[in-house]
Amino acid sequence: MASSSSQAHNKNYVYDVFLSFSGEDTRKTFVDHLYDALDRHGICTFKDDEKLQKGKEINDELLQSIQDSRCYIIVFSKRYASSSWCLNELLKIMECHKTNEQTAFPVFYDVDPSDVRKQTGSVGEALTGHKNKSESEVGKWREALKAAANLSGWDVRKTANGHEAQVIKLIVEKVSLELWPTDSHIDENLVGMEQRMQDLNRSLEIGSSDIRMIGIKGMGGIGKTTLARAIFDKISINFEGKSFVENVREKTSKFGLEKLQEQVLRDVLKDKCICVQGVHDGRKLMRKRLRGTKVLVVLDDVDREGQLEELAGDPNWFKPGSRIIITTRDEQVLNIYKEKWIHDVSLLSTEEAIRLFSRHAFKKNIPTQEYQNQSREVVHYAAGLPLSIRVLGSLLRDKKTSEWNDALSRLKKIPSKETLKVLELSYESLEDDYKEIFLDVACFLRHWEKDNAIRMLESCGFHATNGLRVLEQKSLIKIVETFEDGFISMHDRVIEMGENMVRREHPDEPGRHSRLWVQEEIECVLADNSGSEATRCIDLEITPGISLEGMGNMKKLRCLAVNYMKYDFFSDCVKIDEVLQYFPNSLRYLYWNEYPHWCLPKTFKANNLVALEMDSSKIKQLWEGGKIMKKLKFLDLSNSKELRSLDLGLTPNLERLHLEWCMKLVALDVHGGCLKSLVYLNLCNCKSLKSISFIEQLESLGFLDMGGLNLKGFLDYIITGHSSNSLLELNLSYNEDIEEVPSSIGNLHKLVSLRLYGCSNLKSLPEDNLGQLECLEYLSLSSTKIKHLPGSICKLKRLKALFLGVCDYLEKLPEHIGQLESLEKLDLTFCHNLREIPNSICQLKCLKQLDLYGSKRVEKLPEELGNLKCLQLLDVRETGITQLPQSIYSVKGLKIERLFTLEEEEVAEGN
Repeated sequence: MASSSSQAHNKNYVYDVFLSFSGEDTRKTFVDHLYDALDRHGICTFKDDEKLQKGKEINDELLQSIQDSRCYIIVFSKRYASSSWCLNELLKIMECHKTNEQTAFPVFYDVDPSDVRKQTGSVGEALTGHKNKSESEVGKWREALKAAANLSGWDVRKTANGHEAQVIKLIVEKVSLELWPTDSHIDENLVGMEQRMQDLNRSLEIGSSDIRMIGIKGMGGIGKTTLARAIFDKISINFEGKSFVENVREKTSKFGLEKLQEQVLRDVLKDKCICVQGVHDGRKLMRKRLRGTKVLVVLDDVDREGQLEELAGDPNWFKPGSRIIITTRDEQVLNIYKEKWIHDVSLLSTEEAIRLFSRHAFKKNIPTQEYQNQSREVVHYAAGLPLSIRVLGSLLRDKKTSEWNDALSRLKKIPSKETLKVLELSYESLEDDYKEIFLDVACFLRHWEKDNAIRMLESCGFHATNGLRVLEQKSLIKIVETFEDGFISMHDRVIEMGENMVRREHPDEPGRHSRLWVQEEIECVLADNSGSEATRCIDLEITPGISLEGMGNMKKLRCLAVNYMKYDFFSDCVKIDEVLQYFPNSLRYLYWNEYPHWCLPKTFKANNLVALEMDSSKIKQLWEGGKIMKKLKFLDLSNSKELRSLDLGLTPNLERLHLEWCMKLVALDVHGGCLKSLVYLNLCNCKSLKSISFIEQLESLGFLDMGGLNLKGFLDYIITGHSSNSLLELNLSYNEDIEEVPSSIGNLHKLVSLRLYGCSNLKSLPEDNLGQLECLEYLSLSSTKIKHLPGSICKLKRLKALFLGVCDYLEKLPEHIGQLESLEKLDLTFCHNLREIPNSICQLKCLKQLDLYGSKRVEKLPEELGNLKCLQLLDVRETGITQLPQSIYSVKGLKIERLFTLEEEEVAEGN
């Protein structure tokens, strides 16, 4: 009844509980302890000697207090029925219980429930004492006593073996549940919160008895605290103790960790007298006193491991079933826990963002008609960040449409201080070298491929791999991984924050900025020669009339990236003399796409150059007359059509050499062991190259791309050379002279990737030794004449991707293909002779993608295909398959690509 009523929950009551009792019997004993327990649990309780105000009619105030209470606890004792005051309280309580759906709980302290129900024993004797009352009034009391005794409650003498403390605990738990909103209503202003709370439920798993440390991670302003608070409010009723510690980072610096330890102890144990003298004392108290309590603790905005160590250092501090929730921008702080659940908070979708913005700007769920287009533009600018959306909503509230464009344009130049303040906290916590990496990423490395960015940063002396990892852990960037590589992504508002940091000290003097990336500003700086030693990096495009003279003042320039992407007439853009004169010797990284000259400038000393990347250049040779570059590690001259020879003795410490599609390259001059440090060599489609004998010198080689070369007589030599001990990736694609892979391939024990696609005459793989490639993860045999795969391929336990697309001769797959326990992707597109899929494929528990597009002779799939619970994509277009196994529809999140008939489409949608 009352417990299921939304009316009772939605009404605003003055008190949570009204205590009705006989003071003579219980005021200083049971009721006193019960009141104290309710108070410690934050339950607002009316007790007459605590709440009545002097000078008012006591009866009137009592009646109003009963009316204003959500629940009632009636403590029946021997003298309860002898008090007309108590009995009149009871009348009013039962009236509210019946008509207003407020809830009453009887507690039988030293009387039997049946005596109250039947008015016998001490209760009956007490009623006979009211001789001055009318029979009508006494009759009402009797009915009230009977009704109250029939309610569900507690007989203290028969509950918990008569242990009053345990009975009180049970009463408090029951009342807490009654007070808790049954509809778990979420504030309507918390847009998108319900879905995010559901996403967190799997990590929380409230019914589980283990102790869980759960991290809620995300960038500043994304809603971590809001999510944690919503979860706390929803689930805290399930715990014996709870504490929400806000702003751990800020409070630690102001008050010290001992004050936060004190807060947790006081909240959880409901004891305001606890005092923590020091951090060590706090740890001891928490470890000792919280072990017997099932707790829910939220530690909000943690930014140091030390904070967790002192506030929730060990799961064993808490009782099984406890949940510790930590919100942080830095995933690294969670490393103190061996077992943890980490939850990334997602950005708002466009529709969610529109709704949130509308509530702040218009006080409604959708924008008015005249503001719809502008609202979408604002939401696009905010890019799903709740903080930014709320700030914009407040900023644009009550403004006319004509003012919106101006306000938004101003924000793009001068970002909101409120948003910047929140975002910059993550930046300020970085070490100095990581701050430099962050600014490089924000200003121009965003959206670069991860490996290219690492190469650039390492060239400039940074520990790039670790630096990017730290930025990702602090939610400042995201590395978007693809199957073979990855690229850097950064939220628009974080980019804006980084750019603002570079600009704000000298907003009107770009020549004094540490990084230049805006083309208009760069052209101005170069044109008026206002460059300075402050400039560290430039990312520019060569345009007609641009002058590079201003680089002469940039004595500490370490990175220069130049593109010709927009123009076909680059040769007239820059005069050779200008280029010769203005390459600072400080350069460590030089990227120049389509470099227009046949060699590097004589005046460029390049003493500090670590990376030289000039793809699609007109380079014929690096230097006129030659110059040794001892620091050069990375050289990329790919697609340089005029390059004929390269003296690698000039680059003795080279680690990476990329010469793909250098079609006229005839010779590489390798002497004196100059390539002992080389780990990457790409000679793909260097078809004029006459000798590759130098490969035997490459003792450290990890990546070798010989695609499209004439390897007749050289294949076994390549595989068995010195590189076999270190080779990780080998690409031999598009080599028409390869008919079989030599058995010596099994010697490449560290090989991770083997590409043989487009080897149109390849007919077989070695039967015995292939299984020795124990590290192999990627194998491409697409567009070959492979007819049968050797059974030994099933021994490749780490294989993740197998490509067999356009293998026209392939007739069947190995019967035991299910033994490829790590396989995630299987490409069987346009295998025109393939007829069946073996049943063992259903054992591929990690398989995410099965592509059969265009394999027309495949007519059915195994019935147990639904066992592939990780499957995300199944493509059966243009196959002979007319009906899918029913079990496949049990796979959650599976996308099925096929040509539907209308009937099939309806069945699929229904599932």
